[in-house]
Amino acid sequence: MRALLVVNPKATTTSARARDVLAHALASEVKLDVAETTHRGHARELAEQATKDGFDVVVALGGDGTVNEVVNGLLHGGPREDLPSLGVVPAGSTNVFARALGLPNNPIEATSQLLEALLEDRRRTIGLGLADDRYFTFNAGLGIDAGAVRRVERARAKGRTATQPLYVRSAVREHLLGPGHMLTVTLPDGAALRLALVLVCAANPWTYLGNRPVEPCPDASFDTGLDLFGLTKAPTRTVLRHLAQILRGGPHGKRVVLVHDLPSLTLASDGPLPFQLDGDELGDRTSVQLRSVPDALRVVV
Repeated sequence: MRALLVVNPKATTTSARARDVLAHALASEVKLDVAETTHRGHARELAEQATKDGFDVVVALGGDGTVNEVVNGLLHGGPREDLPSLGVVPAGSTNVFARALGLPNNPIEATSQLLEALLEDRRRTIGLGLADDRYFTFNAGLGIDAGAVRRVERARAKGRTATQPLYVRSAVREHLLGPGHMLTVTLPDGAALRLALVLVCAANPWTYLGNRPVEPCPDASFDTGLDLFGLTKAPTRTVLRHLAQILRGGPHGKRVVLVHDLPSLTLASDGPLPFQLDGDELGDRTSVQLRSVPDALRVVV
């Protein structure tokens, strides 16, 4: 079995020595090539080349951003039966995708489970989301959440560490100081919803605050379509109340909109808003088309 290990050397929780140990463990069971990323988008380029070179498995060692790039590289030509399977060893600050799959958050434990799954040929086929032309594995957002990601990335560029309290403070600042444009969500039947806040989920949870899952779409799954969580109005008191609810896994109330298992939807805003996929901020948008892609990729679990 040929495997490519795509390593993000800047991953938050893994030292160079630990990466060498993990690579050695994988090389004991498969014919392993190792490639370190050197620039944004490099993991996508490496995974795309791996599909052309006939690799059986591509393993992403990094955070959700690295995983997203690898997924988009594997699927550069769309889903196919002969694509390499995806393996994940979490090494970021949050690791939502890996944890949503039920993988250990510790990279050593995750490597052990990955090796066991490779030996036993355990694979799971999952559905993903597609936003315009980019795949996402667990969430998408236009507005407050993406603005919070942008604020965190700017803080990191100044030397700050991407801690959970930093994300919370950034989200609060974005809610209070951001553009605040209303959003129109168009559903497959043509129905239009006017919402102040929108989150789109391809899996549950949407993210984590430390060890606590954030679950605005508790029914979302890799085995179903996209789920939508929205608020018709978003004053600070309402947002805080519903944040407490989604930390307990049960958002409800007259301002809450929940839609399950959507094949597609369109988000449009009254003005430019930040847009993010899988925690990666992708600039401002006024609209984006999202759809579910069933049975998109095989994952070694």
